[in-house]
Amino acid sequence: MTAQTRETVQAYHRARFDGDATAAAAQLAGTFTFRSPLIESADARGHLDGLAGFVGIVTGVELISELYGDTEATLVYDVHTATPVGVQHTAEHFRLRDGKIEAISLIFDATRWHPLMAAVARPAAGVVETTD
Repeated sequence: MTAQTRETVQAYHRARFDGDATAAAAQLAGTFTFRSPLIESADARGHLDGLAGFVGIVTGVELISELYGDTEATLVYDVHTATPVGVQHTAEHFRLRDGKIEAISLIFDATRWHPLMAAVARPAAGVVETTD
């Protein structure tokens, strides 16, 4: 089972950082949850909806460690970004059932992301929002 866990998690990890939402989704269970310091999702679609935007700021991924068990795995890696955040040191824990990923918990210090996310959420300078 550990070999299957490794294959599933590696396939998901590659697909996600390649921006291939379809291949990433193929590794996820029908009941799936995702949790990170910035977002949570109760299904695969919600989790993968923002994939293109995320991959668009990633300039590289440096895998540091991989740990696999029968029904869980942990990856530790650095995500290099084209943002003021720069390199984000990250740990990702996976729980699997029947060979599919049913839960992901992404662990990182989100402090440097908060100003960036606030800036993205604000309307652009000079743009006037109107209501009809």
